Amino acid sequence: MKALIGRELHVSGLARELGISVPVISRHVKRLEDAGLLQKRVVGNVYLLSSAIGSLEEALTPFIDESTITIKKQNSLFDALKQIPGIEIQKVGDTQYITSINGERGYYIYEVDGIPPTIPIDKYKPTKNVTLHLKKIVPVDKKKITIHVQQNKK
Repeated sequence: MKALIGRELHVSGLARELGISVPVISRHVKRLEDAGLLQKRVVGNVYLLSSAIGSLEEALTPFIDESTITIKKQNSLFDALKQIPGIEIQKVGDTQYITSINGERGYYIYEVDGIPPTIPIDKYKPTKNVTLHLKKIVPVDKKKITIHVQQNKK
């Protein structure tokens, strides 16, 4: 999937890039295509493959753990989170941070109805029903740079 995100490849090109045979890659391609993760574009008698998902996040959407919580009108989103087992929150100074969800440690941000608020979660008091999304901040490499250090010759 990684090899096809954002570009098209012929089956033999994908097999060459992954270092496996065309028959083996063809079986994998068929399964991924049946699952809706790959799409094929025909140009003459050539089949070009590409990813059918815009991002890995979109592919993982069906696996999101969902809950429904009721809070009083004067309560904050933080008060709602206290009702959900498995969410750990740590206070640093005057700010509350989500540091773990179901044992998965890390840093989390939140969005309300798809928009990242500008106030801390413990200060956000919704006035209507909202959908809260908790997203783990995952370091994603955007560029890899190999640096060679020139050695002084004696």
